[in-house]
Amino acid sequence: MSTLSSQENAIIEPGATLQKLADGFSFTEGATCDAEGNVFFTDQPNNRIHKWSTEGRLSTFMEPAGRSNGMSFDLEGFLWACADERNELWRIAPDGKVEVVLKGYVGKPFEGPNDVWIRPGGGLYFSDPYYQRSWWSRKQGEQDRQAVYFLSQDRQRLIRVADDLVKPNGLIGTPDGKHLYLTDIGAGKTYRYDIQPDGTLTNKTLFCEMGSDGMTIDEKGNVYLTNKGVTVFDPTGQQIAHIQVPEAWTGNLCFGGKDRKTLFITASKGLYSIRLTVAGAGPLGK
Repeated sequence: MSTLSSQENAIIEPGATLQKLADGFSFTEGATCDAEGNVFFTDQPNNRIHKWSTEGRLSTFMEPAGRSNGMSFDLEGFLWACADERNELWRIAPDGKVEVVLKGYVGKPFEGPNDVWIRPGGGLYFSDPYYQRSWWSRKQGEQDRQAVYFLSQDRQRLIRVADDLVKPNGLIGTPDGKHLYLTDIGAGKTYRYDIQPDGTLTNKTLFCEMGSDGMTIDEKGNVYLTNKGVTVFDPTGQQIAHIQVPEAWTGNLCFGGKDRKTLFITASKGLYSIRLTVAGAGPLGK
């Protein structure tokens, strides 16, 4: 872990170091936290969703799992998953029962749903970039854009809300539901948008000159980006911390644990954590 400033020391618990919780995976992704503080994450190549309990126990929640990638819990305890085996968006019940909510847009399959964020008060956003998968027979996408979509709370309205990005990926919103952070990993930039009541996005503003895979946000509005480790930016876009992770790539992260002050990091073959002084924003810490 590098030392950048007193601000970095302010968000990392004194004496805390990065801990490897589990390893032996192929590629971990999709970290998200339920209402109790348990963390769920995916091992996409092995087609599994795992659970790391608040007691520190690892188990398999679902297998097969639709090659799930990014995930997010709603307030009813259902797990939404970007299941890109068939380019679908799933809603998974606590007992593992799957509902396929979306399969495509304007009659064509999605490129490959990647990351999802549930908006406070209902509705959700998800990114749909194209990454060639070994389990696909197709060799190119069928949409005319790699885009970001909004699905209304009643599921009656699916709209594109961002279609001018090279390759959208991670996204996270503020707990008040007023702003969305969206990364264009293809351009190496992350943007901040204003969220309108109808779900559309306005006032696209450059937040930082860095792309990211997954993203999360803490109670002070600091935004956490993943690629080579974890880089933390304050609400103004100023970098305040960097957490080195000893893996080739850091894919995603979320806050979890009973007090939501443990940052869980999915990075290539491992699951890691570090204790912070701040909690995750929002009721579920993601």
